[in-house]
Amino acid sequence: MNTLDAPSRRRFLKSGATIGGGLVVGFLVPGAKRFAQAAPAAAAALSAGFAPNAFLRIADDDTVTVLLSHSEMGQGIWTGLAMLIAEELDADWSKIRVEHAPAAPAYAHTSFGMQMTGGSTSTWSEFERYRMAGATARALLLAAASTRLGVPAQRLRTDNGAVIADGRRLRYGELAAAAAALPAPATPPTLKDAKDWKLIGKPTRRLDGPEKIDGRAKFGMDVQFDGLLTAMVARAPVFGGTVKSFDDRAARKVPGVRDVVQVPSGVAVVADHYWAAKQGRDALTIDWAPGPHAAALDDARLRAEFARLAAAGGGAVASRAGDADAALKRAAKVIEAEYHVPYLAHAPMEPLNCTVRIGADRCEIWTGTQFQTLDQGMAAKITGLKPEQVQIHTTFLGGGFGRRATPTSDFVAEAVHVAKAAGKPVKTVWSREDDVRGGYYRPMYLQRARIGLDERGRPVAWTQTLVGQSIMAGTPMEPMMVKNGVDATSVEGVADSPYIKGVEDHRVELHSPKTGIPVLWWRSVGHSYNGFVMESLIDEAAHAAGQDPVAYRRALLDEHPRHLAALNLAAEKAGWGSTLPAGRARGVAVHESFGSYIAQVAEVSLEDAPGGKRIRVHRFVCAIDCGLAVNPDGVRAQMESGINFGLGAALYSELTFRDGRVRQSNFHDYRVLRMDEAPAIEVHIVASAEKMGGAGEPGTAPVAAAVANAVFALGGPRLRELPLRVPA
Repeated sequence: MNTLDAPSRRRFLKSGATIGGGLVVGFLVPGAKRFAQAAPAAAAALSAGFAPNAFLRIADDDTVTVLLSHSEMGQGIWTGLAMLIAEELDADWSKIRVEHAPAAPAYAHTSFGMQMTGGSTSTWSEFERYRMAGATARALLLAAASTRLGVPAQRLRTDNGAVIADGRRLRYGELAAAAAALPAPATPPTLKDAKDWKLIGKPTRRLDGPEKIDGRAKFGMDVQFDGLLTAMVARAPVFGGTVKSFDDRAARKVPGVRDVVQVPSGVAVVADHYWAAKQGRDALTIDWAPGPHAAALDDARLRAEFARLAAAGGGAVASRAGDADAALKRAAKVIEAEYHVPYLAHAPMEPLNCTVRIGADRCEIWTGTQFQTLDQGMAAKITGLKPEQVQIHTTFLGGGFGRRATPTSDFVAEAVHVAKAAGKPVKTVWSREDDVRGGYYRPMYLQRARIGLDERGRPVAWTQTLVGQSIMAGTPMEPMMVKNGVDATSVEGVADSPYIKGVEDHRVELHSPKTGIPVLWWRSVGHSYNGFVMESLIDEAAHAAGQDPVAYRRALLDEHPRHLAALNLAAEKAGWGSTLPAGRARGVAVHESFGSYIAQVAEVSLEDAPGGKRIRVHRFVCAIDCGLAVNPDGVRAQMESGINFGLGAALYSELTFRDGRVRQSNFHDYRVLRMDEAPAIEVHIVASAEKMGGAGEPGTAPVAAAVANAVFALGGPRLRELPLRVPA
């Protein structure tokens, strides 16, 4: 299991520096300067106790504090990454504490070169680095104990937070000071073999659970200190709108309002508390310049244009082999279908917020963010400071789903502008209506597919045209993610689908129109809509071929063992083929995303409701092959979360536009799943030694298809549009 090559480990160990009296072994990150040179904030965070590297410190009371390079937003890395360090350190799990790391190059993502959280990458990207952090600390503690006891290190062992030899036991806290004075090990420490793991792979309760239950956990909205004011910003009601002029006389008369300032995003009312800021904002009179999108943004008009592009073809080619058009003419049967998914909001339970305090040579930011490096750079640009003079205190995130990871650092940049204009510490708060009506969205997509089947019902020709906005165009990620006009995130799960790749004659095309609506990644990104389309299409093919949907998929995936393993496990645990109570049916979907393979079986019924039928989901069975599950409890929780998140979008959520404005505003008209609608969920983890994948996002991708396929199996219509609606 020791897959980090020796030269890499050696470079890791040699990049050391002394900070605050403790030895810091800086981890090398592509494109990042050394931690000790460029991270004074991180150095301060590690100055107390024994800090053998940038990721942990040990105090004399035996507590081991893990510095989390990623943001905890409910996905469980507060526990999962701590398990990696504790495993190699042989720490006492009851003594483990966790803190979010400061923004510093040492904490840059091992693949992306910037400090960030996203793409279901946190665990696999840190699997070597965090274990090495624990192993390095253990080696230094053994060396310190060897000197104190006069016993060769080879005769020492570690267990549960102590070094042990010949009946003598030295706690890590007793050795911390001596270990801090030692140089880094001359040779890279050896990581444990998997057979010796005591924590990794074992179900483990979350470390952040107790403090979230009793209220000790601090989210961005909880930040408060003397002199802190609260602001709300009036933003243009139409995308692209700007302030022509404003009258703030009534706003300034509201008790508690301290100031009204104009910022690039609109007009901010700064007050003693939220209610005063909101009342003051409501009292503003603003003359808005509507911008170019006031009349053009209408969802019906956009959909018609998307349909025209899909029918016209001729988009950028994402995948092509053979002659699909000729093969379609030879097919025994042709399936033609058009699928549509709407714009979606992220709608995290904790609305956006950001607290900023600016001094002469320092800017402090408190917020729940997924993009520390970009936010730090943006704040430096606005304030005229150097990035290392901007300190970001990452709080717990009350949900993110991608919204707190914007390439423009929109809500953080706005808060810095407000604090700068006000000249005081300010917490800028968005209401949920602010974010639903003026945030970033999962883009709308329309897809048109033609699938030719042979006499056995197997696909022999496939064309598919996708139409929707690129989330990468115009961002710093565009050069890497958009090639020959194809945004890889737009076509993920389609262009690389094993179903399509298995067809000798196929063509996948993409149109990426620009609409003026700001779009962004949303949980499971392109897979969120492509999983629905692909698994619905393959279900259509199975029924057109007169074959069982599970058996049909097995035949097409016979050369894809990880897909098959997940599919077989889910089908077995769901009792596929067994008799159900009258009025119920099952639907299946299997999809790979973010390196994990998910199969789901939904059990549904239809109930009478005003204007049609209501889909009731009773049971969801999920199987996942994510490679090694560091914390199986965490993986199960993320599957449950992804299913409920995806189910709300499948059944209810949509954003519509008219006259350049979003028509929805809050949970009463932008519906998400409610507690009494949540199905019974069973999660089964495939025993796998394959490459590790993610868990935060993949569970969402197959949900809508599994439900839609169950509705069809129940005798309902073939549902090709989200949210799923069954007419009377």
